[in-house]
Amino acid sequence: MNCRAGAGLFGRSRRPGNCFNRVQHRPPVAPHMPSPEHSEASGFRTPEPAPAVPAFGRFRLQRLLGKSAATLVWLAHDSAAGGERLLVMTRAQAADRAKLAHHVQAARKAGRVTHPGLTEPIEVGELDRWTYAAYARDGVRTLAEQVAGQGLPALDVARSSVQVLDGLAFAHEAGLAHRDIQSWMVTIDDAGRARLMGLEIAPAGVAASTADAAFTVTGLQAQRRDAERDVLAFGLVLHHALTGAPALEQADTAAAIALMPPLGREIVRLPWSTGRPIPEPLRVIANRATDRQQRQRYHSARTLARALEGWLRVEEATDSGPLTLLADRLRAIGALPSLPGAARRVARLALMERERTIELAEAVLQDPALTFELLRAVNSAEVHGATIAGSGPILTLRRAIAMVGLDGVRRAALALRDWPGPLAGPAAAQLQRAIERAQRGARIAQLLRPPSYDAEVVYLIALLQNVGRLVVAYHFPEEAAQIERLMQSAPASEPGGTEEPGMSEEGAALAVLGVTVEALGNAVARHWGLDESVLRMLQRFGTGAAVRAIENDDEMLRALACCANEVVDALASPHSAAALQRVAQRYGRALDLTLRDLQLAAQGQSPHDPVHEASADATRSTPPSRRAA
Repeated sequence: MNCRAGAGLFGRSRRPGNCFNRVQHRPPVAPHMPSPEHSEASGFRTPEPAPAVPAFGRFRLQRLLGKSAATLVWLAHDSAAGGERLLVMTRAQAADRAKLAHHVQAARKAGRVTHPGLTEPIEVGELDRWTYAAYARDGVRTLAEQVAGQGLPALDVARSSVQVLDGLAFAHEAGLAHRDIQSWMVTIDDAGRARLMGLEIAPAGVAASTADAAFTVTGLQAQRRDAERDVLAFGLVLHHALTGAPALEQADTAAAIALMPPLGREIVRLPWSTGRPIPEPLRVIANRATDRQQRQRYHSARTLARALEGWLRVEEATDSGPLTLLADRLRAIGALPSLPGAARRVARLALMERERTIELAEAVLQDPALTFELLRAVNSAEVHGATIAGSGPILTLRRAIAMVGLDGVRRAALALRDWPGPLAGPAAAQLQRAIERAQRGARIAQLLRPPSYDAEVVYLIALLQNVGRLVVAYHFPEEAAQIERLMQSAPASEPGGTEEPGMSEEGAALAVLGVTVEALGNAVARHWGLDESVLRMLQRFGTGAAVRAIENDDEMLRALACCANEVVDALASPHSAAALQRVAQRYGRALDLTLRDLQLAAQGQSPHDPVHEASADATRSTPPSRRAA
């Protein structure tokens, strides 16, 4: 029975939105049922007649797969084509013919946007002022049909999400928004290919208002807001897929969004107890997608897709792990570009007499790109195995230069990319700041070291602890800027309130790249051939706990480098004095340092100079608990 003017699917007077809300799903009546007299005589009761299967035009509506405040999704039978269809339609009728015509036009325009992550409609049209889009069933199931109470496997969810987000990002870049992303709008076929349907059936009022002003400032702002809301809605779908339950017990993502900040006060985070294990990086990504702070959420489908893709590439790599994110880039543009003029200065020095090796090493040390390239060359498997098997890692440039020779130094210097490589503008300035911070940390480590430790080795360990930050700033400049923003605190939302803390560097990197900065740095160092003892020295101590007693020289080098780099981080923080005091408390006992020692090193002075030793001895005579006061 078709929907006709003035009557609903069941012959009632129709009100907008009610036509599909009271469908009762019962088996169709079998033919030739026995008469009541025969039934009573035989002891059988006549089944109650079931209502006819509702119809929408030529589509026989079989099962309601999902409904939101804006749309309905039906499993339907296409009587004309003789196959099953997924039918997405507006929940309310268009108010008038003009709005209906505009909505249908916008829907058909959206239907022409094709992408592997978007389901292509078989038909887009309208019936009795309801706009609809029909899609082939052909073995696909919606995500809502697949999600069980324990959720789906993490890897499967991430793979499907990347495919859908790529399509959504493509639609956003084409000036379209979905505006009603739900778990039943995501389809997955037997091969695991995921797509998003329903792009054509955006709420009519929103679609019309943005289309009329598509190229105005107001229209562009509305498109950006709609795109950000799409990403938030997909974050809720991701939450549902991982946990097996809709966030805030709201199947409609629009209803959940209405309860979240800034509209409400409910917080959406993955529970610690779930039916299936959720890896920590994926947990961080999913929680950022629904973060209570708007500024911390993903603002585009592309950034969320990149974070998931980064985690997937690391997770699926069989041996190289995080290096898979960088392998192609390292081959194409190297680890870092040479600083302005540094490579040419080194190349000129390399043409001089061999007695200038110390001066040459000092020149090389000023350029992190050339420093890393020489360390890579002499610690690589070929050179290390053929020349100095069993002699341990090379951690001085003097020894590296002696191994590769002056010609080797000159060739390495001239092979580096000139500053700033493929970067420009803000990205180049960002890399410059990262290099300057790494060099400052290395110099502070030299100043803090006990006199018995080689200054060049201390410098190199502190510099190498920043490899992750440097390669991220060079190879992922947009992501590096995003990580930096996520780490910043936000001012209090109310007068007299406390400021909103930013994310840790580890959490921010996981949310943006799907892997930590330190993991990337260690992967690159391993790729260069540095052995396990050096890799351990490059690992920073976990924050928050005091560093215990130093047991050997390797631990001393590691602690000195960590302390110096944390001093630089503390000086860059908004509350630098308190942050520097915490560093002194963490390392004071293990390194026999005071807050005054750290302050002197930060100013470029060595606390071991005789002029400072008298006051330092007096400070050390006080109880350790009061040294940083």
